[in-house]
Amino acid sequence: MIEEMRMQGLGVIADAVLPLGAGFTAITGETGAGKTMVVTGLGLLLGQRADSGAVRAGSSQASVAGVWVVPESGDVADIVTDAGGELEPAGAGLAELYVSRTLNAEGRSRASVGGRAAPAGVLSALAEELVVVHGQSEQLRLKSASAQRDALDRFGGAPIATALEAYTRAYGTWRDLDAEITDITENRDRRAEEAGRLRDALALIEATAPEPGEDAELGARAERLANAEELRLAASQAHGALSNEEGEPDVTALLAEARRVLERASDATLTDIAEALADIGYRVTDLAGQLSAYLADLDETGPHELAAVEERRAALGVLIRAHGSLEEALELWQSGSARLAELDDDGERLERLQAERDAARADLDLKAENLTAARTSAAARLGAAVSDELHALAMPDARLEVAVAPGAETTHGRDDVSILLAPHPGAEPRSVAKGASGGELSRVMLAIEVVIAGTDPVPTFVFDEVDAGIGGAAAIEVGRRLARLAETSQVIAVTHLAQVAAFAGNHLSVVKSHDGAVTASSVRRLEGTEREAEMARLLSGLTDSDAALTHARELLSLGTSTA
Repeated sequence: MIEEMRMQGLGVIADAVLPLGAGFTAITGETGAGKTMVVTGLGLLLGQRADSGAVRAGSSQASVAGVWVVPESGDVADIVTDAGGELEPAGAGLAELYVSRTLNAEGRSRASVGGRAAPAGVLSALAEELVVVHGQSEQLRLKSASAQRDALDRFGGAPIATALEAYTRAYGTWRDLDAEITDITENRDRRAEEAGRLRDALALIEATAPEPGEDAELGARAERLANAEELRLAASQAHGALSNEEGEPDVTALLAEARRVLERASDATLTDIAEALADIGYRVTDLAGQLSAYLADLDETGPHELAAVEERRAALGVLIRAHGSLEEALELWQSGSARLAELDDDGERLERLQAERDAARADLDLKAENLTAARTSAAARLGAAVSDELHALAMPDARLEVAVAPGAETTHGRDDVSILLAPHPGAEPRSVAKGASGGELSRVMLAIEVVIAGTDPVPTFVFDEVDAGIGGAAAIEVGRRLARLAETSQVIAVTHLAQVAAFAGNHLSVVKSHDGAVTASSVRRLEGTEREAEMARLLSGLTDSDAALTHARELLSLGTSTA
């Protein structure tokens, strides 16, 4: 449950702390005082879309912070831990979770979960585990076929969830096989053309038999051969300078002469120099040998090798132009054979896939039947249970039915789910999307949530004017039912009816003040005479009417006795 929430700079609320806690909390206040901002603030904590228009005029940002009491371990704790946050132990297997969110005037928001910054998606994940929010938009959503199906599936619990999961897997398998078959049959000509092109490309690569990096090596070789005469002259002159076989002075002879002269001297320093000259002489001799080998290699190759190299480069150039690079051609050679085998196998493969699809369709039919059976069974129980709830909500003759009929095949099954309401005897059940009034829809929504809570418990319910369109005895029954729901879950209700607020154990009032320039609102917990005055205002618009105060005390007495 949410223990406390603080809002700052949100709409007309400058700074307000809401002490919530367990049980049933009613939030009331004059029109325009900011009751809706309470739901807006809670929505921000639950990861809903941030709207910069909610930032209070003159404020740079709005902020909302909440303290939740959650189990020390479980799904909520896992979400917080995965986000890098921490829980504060509170004893008895419980912990406190601190959540906050700020929104600036430019529309950018930041969230914090358990003391660590977190994306709004983490808040949404927590919301799915902690809260169900219902307001006018949720009543409208209840008119949609998908919302009615979701309500039935939530009520059905594990049997429907298991059947739906099995159906979804089977549907995915069948759909993938069908898509593959469609691709083969509808693109047969394209695939045949692809196979032909691939076969020709692989044949050319195989005939050419390129080696990795061969094009670069041949380029360097061709450049060397094209400049063979210039290279021969340079190497020959260098070789002659190092080692001249025609008797001309060369480096080798000069180094040898210098070494002999120094060796005849009896000086240690000169002896060291002579040894260094000997090493240089050996190195020069080695370099002269390398130049001789280079010249011999040039003499053996010549123009005929240059022609062969250029011919090979031309063959590789065909592959490079076709595939972008030699590496890509080699990559195609590695992977293309498998793709060609797949394309050439289209006929036999199509037969195999069709057989697999037929088997997948049979399995899907079975899974769809199981899902329909689970929903049909749950539908009867949901209709009966909600009808009983409606009887307790001042609709004594109402009958609600949940119809499961064949529908289009989707990822959710093959069922069309409709919630039908017969509000009085003799009336034909009609879809709530068409035949239910606003007050009836409010009570149907409440009854459904109460029933579903028995199979799919929710820690906190938030109702934003769930009493819209009702009054009198019906409103009293709504208040009584919310109080009963609060015995097992936290209930927070924004209401404009004293008949509903009377049953709350915690009554908060959003109070508006005006200094002539700026309107500001705060939140107060009401008790005793203050609560009686607020109840009287809700009943008559007057806080000091004796008749209204008497009626207010009667309602409070009724709420207390029910509790």
